[in-house]
Amino acid sequence: MGDVKRIKRPNKADVVVPRELTPGHLERQRAAIALPLKDTNPLTADMVEPLTAQDILSWKRPGVQNGVFRKLRLGYYPSEAKLDLHGMTVDEARRQVFGFVNDCMRYDLRTATIMHGKGERNRDGIAWLKSYLAKWLPELEPVLAFHTTQKHHGSTGAIYV
Repeated sequence: MGDVKRIKRPNKADVVVPRELTPGHLERQRAAIALPLKDTNPLTADMVEPLTAQDILSWKRPGVQNGVFRKLRLGYYPSEAKLDLHGMTVDEARRQVFGFVNDCMRYDLRTATIMHGKGERNRDGIAWLKSYLAKWLPELEPVLAFHTTQKHHGSTGAIYV
């Protein structure tokens, strides 16, 4: 151990990140600012047929068996996911419904419940979220059918999907 010498420099890597932006960084920033965000949400926010609190929603795609639709309508299928739209604006609900249906498809969920509320407190008596939901769900290809829930699951304030 007599001829051992101390290392003058510490044996550590220099991990300081350079703060200057490379031309690639600048080009990506310019491209991100120049390109407008593309809305991939296909749900339209056009005018809809106004529905009231007591209206029943019912729809199925051609090819859905009557027995399957009947079981959905009667609430025989357990709900594997729930989405609550209470208190949301139409635009917020539009984004939530689109994301929710995509998540259900990603996780292979067959039946879900969407609680939209009855809209009884609206001054005009129109259930806006319910009205838009009745328009949006047929626009989504993964949705095969929907129906207003049974009384013990929310009655006309929610739907089975």
